Amino acid sequence: MSNIKLISHRGNLYGKDDLLENNPNHIKNLNIDVEVDVWLIDSVLYLGHDYPKTKIELDFFNDSIWAHAKNVEVLYYLLSKNIHCFWHQNDDYTITSKNYIWVYPGKALIKDCIAVLPENLYTKEQLNICSGICSDYIDSYSLYSVG
Repeated sequence: MSNIKLISHRGNLYGKDDLLENNPNHIKNLNIDVEVDVWLIDSVLYLGHDYPKTKIELDFFNDSIWAHAKNVEVLYYLLSKNIHCFWHQNDDYTITSKNYIWVYPGKALIKDCIAVLPENLYTKEQLNICSGICSDYIDSYSLYSVG
């Protein structure tokens, strides 16, 4: 599982944590890629999974952020700012703006994809074909080293 990119799901490292999920102060202190849930409401950016929760500024985004657009307005906005983003709800597969194939949990993995929430769904051998793993337990994958 060498050279697989590790992506923290909403900033979680050791499991789901409602206080730290999509928390910009927590996320900016992480030294890892992070998938975040982003909204644009009345020209204001927010993080939050089920609803816009915490206001953020455009400078929050950097090369380590994978922005999951939660409404169509933010998708267009992020694309116009060349921010790495994607849109999906229950799609089996979607493509990010940097051409990664994002695989819905439990769906068949394909070469060079990003496996999302793979815990107890795939074997280590199955994950070997992936370019990355996005997990709430991303620290448990850190033993495998990444690029």
